[in-house]
Amino acid sequence: MPRSNDHDDDHDSSRATSPRRGRGRAQTSQAAPSKNQPLVVRAEAIDPAALDQDALRVISRLVRQGHEAYLVGGCVRDLMIGRKPKDFDVATSANPRQVKRLFRNGRVIGRRFRLVQIHYSGHIIETATFRREPDPTTNGSALDDLLIVEDNDYGTAEEDALRRDFTVNGLFLDPTEHRILDYVGGLDDLEARLLRTIGDPLVRLAEDPVRILRAIKFATRLGFRIEEGTWEAMRQHAPELARSAPPRVMEEVLRLLRSGSALGAFRMMRKCGALAVVLPALDEHMGPLESSSPEENERKERVWRLLEALDADVQRGGQPSNALLLAVLFHDVVERACELEGLENPTGVEWTEVACDVIDPVVTEARLARRDCVRARAVPFQQRRLAQAPNRRFRPLLFMASEEFEEALQLFRLRTAAWGQGWDVVEGWLERFEAAKAATAEELAVERRRSRRRRRKR
Repeated sequence: MPRSNDHDDDHDSSRATSPRRGRGRAQTSQAAPSKNQPLVVRAEAIDPAALDQDALRVISRLVRQGHEAYLVGGCVRDLMIGRKPKDFDVATSANPRQVKRLFRNGRVIGRRFRLVQIHYSGHIIETATFRREPDPTTNGSALDDLLIVEDNDYGTAEEDALRRDFTVNGLFLDPTEHRILDYVGGLDDLEARLLRTIGDPLVRLAEDPVRILRAIKFATRLGFRIEEGTWEAMRQHAPELARSAPPRVMEEVLRLLRSGSALGAFRMMRKCGALAVVLPALDEHMGPLESSSPEENERKERVWRLLEALDADVQRGGQPSNALLLAVLFHDVVERACELEGLENPTGVEWTEVACDVIDPVVTEARLARRDCVRARAVPFQQRRLAQAPNRRFRPLLFMASEEFEEALQLFRLRTAAWGQGWDVVEGWLERFEAAKAATAEELAVERRRSRRRRRKR
């Protein structure tokens, strides 16, 4: 879903003049795209019943008022390959003010990329105006600096297609005529399951280095191969991710972790050099890419296995919180940092101090909720409690009533799945937790009083 800080955006003028014929092009209304004409084909691969009715309503009203309007980007790509889109986004010739005048339920958002969110009973259709390549003299950067800091230069449908990120994201679907408009050769790459930037990849990735993470997301989630020139540009421009807004970068990292293909994504991030820029503490913890050290290889294997377990959980319908995802990333990093400081069995205070040094800079830069940071520090520390048997000092009922318990148990379950050991402990805690849900406030109060008395005696 395109947002003010994250949108499907670039396309390939170099390939828009000579597409091959591919699947689903039996009824072509125009033979081949020229500089000003798209390849137009019947959208035979798309079931009209799969289209979102609210998005169709938006397009219908815009067209009736004399504007061009199409479904665009990821929803068209997903429909063409048989996937169910998460969101339906609209691109139109109407500018944001014109769109807002047509829809009382619309709200203009964004600074870097202005668009209109049109609300329908909690459902949002994001409607963006056709863009063109920004004028470098007014982009807010030096003339030799390609980084785009503002993207609100309006243009035509063709110009909008040519400035998007990848060819497979540059397709327009006209639902009124049920046809696909392809200015960029996206249909060919979609058929070949190939991810390619629109235009020179060195330029496209310099304009917005976050496209490196988006390329990794699409390649791993959709099973696409990254075109060689695009991959080399990703490796070359990975250091430029340090110039991107940290909240945008972390948003993409969290999406990768929730994608169900986090293992492949993080392997690719590490291989192209992006991980060392985005999460340097994790990359350093794993050691060099090619290492013969058994200790470093074991650390890498632990990270990969935990991400694999996370993927399996997401594919079964799991919805991990930000705190859990941060704990997955940094649990081993904090443990090793404690070891390096000689803290073999750190107290809660010692653990928190080390965890603050590792986790807090990431959370602060990315502007994540402070609550997520606090839980991300606490959840890994609670793993030893989950592994220990109840005793006179340890009060399981109070532990299960704590705010971070569920996330701590989720991490413990993922670690158990990663190593295939400890399922009996997990099942025991799940049974206790179900029973604890029935505990009354009075029972919890009694446990707290007993705990305070024991602390005073100690």
